[in-house]
Parts: sequence; structure tokens; C-alpha cells
Amino acid sequence: MTEIGDAIVELNGVYKIFGPQPRGRAYELAKKGINKNRIQAETGHVLGLDDINFKVNRGEIFVVMGLSGSGKSTAIRTVNKLHDITAGEVLVNGTNVQALRGTELQAFRRKYMGMVFQHFALFPHRSVIDNVSYGLKVQGVDRATREDKAMNALALVGLGAYARSRPAELSGGMQQRVGLARALASDPDILLMDEAFSALDPLIRRQMQDEMMDIQREIKKTILFITHDLNEALRIGDRVCILKDGAVVQIGTPEEILTEPATGYVAEFVQDVDQGRVIQVHEVMLEPKPVTSTMSLSDALTQMGGRAGAFILDANGAPTHLLTTEDGVRAAGVGSTEVSAAARTDFQTCCSDDTLNSVYAAAGNGLPIAVCDRETGKLIGNLDPRLIMEEMGRVEQLIDGFEREVFM
Repeated sequence: MTEIGDAIVELNGVYKIFGPQPRGRAYELAKKGINKNRIQAETGHVLGLDDINFKVNRGEIFVVMGLSGSGKSTAIRTVNKLHDITAGEVLVNGTNVQALRGTELQAFRRKYMGMVFQHFALFPHRSVIDNVSYGLKVQGVDRATREDKAMNALALVGLGAYARSRPAELSGGMQQRVGLARALASDPDILLMDEAFSALDPLIRRQMQDEMMDIQREIKKTILFITHDLNEALRIGDRVCILKDGAVVQIGTPEEILTEPATGYVAEFVQDVDQGRVIQVHEVMLEPKPVTSTMSLSDALTQMGGRAGAFILDANGAPTHLLTTEDGVRAAGVGSTEVSAAARTDFQTCCSDDTLNSVYAAAGNGLPIAVCDRETGKLIGNLDPRLIMEEMGRVEQLIDGFEREVFM
């Protein structure tokens, strides 16, 4: 997970109405809470954004997700003022973008924003490096400097060897990487990515998601990403904003969206998502209650209470042995009194940000799993295999409950 800082993009009370009189009756109806379909039927105007409020924090991947007509692409286009807004405020680095005009707006875009489109939008007659450096050329950067920056960007996306190739010589996924490199070449603070991977085949799309997340770990840009695919949103987003009919339905982490859907609409989306790919270990792990090798077996079992097991730690707090309730009771039954008589070393470890799917196989032996700090190796939690299935079952019951509400 990327470290998150202060807000760099803010949409505050933003309305966008398409039509000849956007600030007329349609706007008044929107402020009264009248829905999109009724506004269009009564005024002939289209409500694109309906009182949108969200903040994108510096260094995070913020995904805006929704179906066609939800307003997701309209929202991203207000950030670089490809769309004027009807009302509200759009701030980027504290600047009211919607108040900028002409060359001032162009300069602001070039300084702070890079855009990656759904379609590659590459010049077919230019080489890859010329495509990547084109924005720098427009800015008046000298050839040597812009080619150096372009090569650095191509190296980030793994295409340094193709700098002199033409776009037609590259696959679709490679062409999209060129588009990403072009956005990165000017080193913008913010990347705006509008359905950037949706035109790619599923396998290539997943590879591009992986590459983007790898690049993000290195360069830590602020990314505002638009998609209609919830699986993609949950996979790459630090936070996800779901839109419907131009309005925000829910904003939350992938885990919150999946495990705490705010409405039946959100629950309908998440019902087909593989929960184990999204829910992380920290959501279900227990606080550790280690035992020591010097305790009596009876005292250790008493301290464990109803838990399936507890770990013995070394001097640095890392787990070395596991005492399960089953092993402890069995050893006590044959007269053993020491913890060492029942402790075992064949346990598995994981980290708190691992997904449940990644630990599912390790949980197959039924033993508690030690959750350890990725850097220090210290024990920070216990993961009981039973808790994995209980959490998945809880989410399914929650979603089923929403479905019953919808259809009753």
C-alpha cells in the first residue's frame, strides 16, 4: 500500500449539466435532489455530475468506477478542464483549475498532469521515442534533454529497446505502455487515466495493471484512474469511488467496498468478485497472545483460552514454535507438563497485507498461521484458518441480505 499524504485533487460540490442552459431549471432541479432521468425528461438536459465530493490524496491510486453514463469520465475531465463545470469547485494543488484560461491553463496542465487514454493516440509516423517526447517538444525542451527523459520513461515501462520502432511494430499492450511512458516523461504530479486498459485483452490488461502498480511503488505518483470494471478497481485502487447516475454512492478502500457495501447497488457489483483476492489478512487476524517455553503446559493452555493455538517467540519477537490446543491437550493427557513437549515448528507465516487467497493453501493443514511484520519478522497477529472461511461467509450473507431487500 502506498503511503498517503495530503489531498492534491479536490472536487467540492461539483455539478455538470449538459445542455444549452446548464444553470437554468435543470440545475435547480438537481439541487433539489431530482434524479437524472426526470431532469432529462423535464428539461432536455443531461445531469452528468450530481454534487460530487471527493479528495484524492498525494501518492495514492484513486479509482473512480461506474457503468456507462455514471459520470466517471466526466469527473476526470473536470480535473484538467476538458469539461467546464456548472457549479462547485475543482482544486489541484490548491489552484482552482476551472478559473484558468488559455495559455495559463495549458501551462498548468503541462506542469501537473499527464493523461493516458483508452485508445493509444500515438502518431503512427513517429518513432516510439518521438511519441514519448512529443509533449516535451511542445514545451520547447531541447532535443537531447527530451530524449533523455523519454528514455528514462521507456525504461520504467520496459520498452527501452523499442525506442526507434514505430507504433505499428508493437503489440496493443506495448502501445499502451508507450502511452503511459509519454505521460510519465514530463514527470507530472498527477496521472489521469481514463479507461486506460479497457481496450486490451484480459491477460494483457492484467499485466498492465501489474506493471502500473510496480511503477507506482517506484515513482509514487498520484493516479486518478477511471474504469467500469470493479475487479480492476479493487485490484489496483488504494481507494475506490463508485458513481451512479452522476452521484457518489460509496468511497472506501477495496476491503471496505467488498466487506461493507453501502447500498444494494454496490452489493450487486461485488457479489461476483473473488473476495479472497481483495480481503487482506489484517482484516481477520487476531492479536497475538504468545506463550513461553518456560510456562507449564497447563498455564499455557489456560492463557490460550478458546484459541486454536499460540506462538513461542525468540528474543526479537519472531515466532519459533507453535503450540496448538489439540497438541497441548494430547500431551497433557499422557502426563507431559512442559510446553516444549507439545510445541511444533511446522507452521506457516504470512504478512498482514497478504490476501486471503494467498494464504488459503497454507491454511489447508488447519494450523494457525503466524502473521509477521514484513521488515522485522516480529509476530503481529494470529490467523486461524477458521476465520478465513467465516469472513468470506459473512460477506456473502451481507450481500445476500441486500439482494433480499432489493427483491422483496
